[in-house]
Amino acid sequence: MAEIIQRDGTWAFDGSTVRITPGLHRSVPLFRQTYGEVSVPLEAISGIVFEPERKRGRLRLRLREGADPLLQATGGRLPDAADPYRLTVDTDRAGVAEYVAEEVRRALLLDQVPQEPTRAYLLPGPPVPVSVRSSDGTVSFDGTRVRIDWADTSARVKRATGPRIIDLDDVVRVEWLPNSGYEDGFLRFVTRETASARLPPEKDPYALDLWGSARRDLLTALVATAVTARLPHPSTRAAVTSDGSARSRPAPAVPPQADHHDVLLRRLRELGELHRSGVLTDEEFALTKAAVLRGF
Repeated sequence: MAEIIQRDGTWAFDGSTVRITPGLHRSVPLFRQTYGEVSVPLEAISGIVFEPERKRGRLRLRLREGADPLLQATGGRLPDAADPYRLTVDTDRAGVAEYVAEEVRRALLLDQVPQEPTRAYLLPGPPVPVSVRSSDGTVSFDGTRVRIDWADTSARVKRATGPRIIDLDDVVRVEWLPNSGYEDGFLRFVTRETASARLPPEKDPYALDLWGSARRDLLTALVATAVTARLPHPSTRAAVTSDGSARSRPAPAVPPQADHHDVLLRRLRELGELHRSGVLTDEEFALTKAAVLRGF
């Protein structure tokens, strides 16, 4: 077995799997500690490289396109420090890092692992249920439904729609941009009905606007990844989106329950006031009103 243990974490390769365990030191980002141990099968790896530097080097694992729902969901936008496939290596352990990299490269060559994109996810993503509290609210996913409970600091238009519940079957894709601390991010759930809408995250009832603690908001990538892992693989997505009938289900025409009637009227009244006062445009008002009615 080839293994390297650093303050940043531990990588161990047994010939078929690279097991990545995050370090427990306070310098290790919260996201990596929360994401936990990652087992990367050899067939998911496209390469590995050790990048030596004067003080410290970096060991980087490169995965095949389409192999990992985390990379798919984040689009390569994870900060370097939060990337689980990057290990900071002390100078005196450079030789060990080179050995680990060489062992992985040799196994890739012997097993003739292809380089082209995969046709299915080879890593499972985070377990469910998963729930994250962000600056804009709490987002949860139980494997079948996404739920967003807005914070008191969320925009009035979002709070007026009430908790947002989205069935997995209605989700087309997940869009995620991290909160960098200098620029706001967002987590958006794109559905068939909202695919053509482009509301700003602060007004979109299907998106979390990430503007608070960059460290905490980064955890929304856990939910983004868990949902992405359970959507059709990107290699089949074109066929699905061009003909939604394969996954679409007609919504039952069920009227709102009597005990929800007053809540519905109040929320519609609030939306009307926001529209008349100019807070919502005509398009935003129509989309948000439709979201409220679907919620009931």
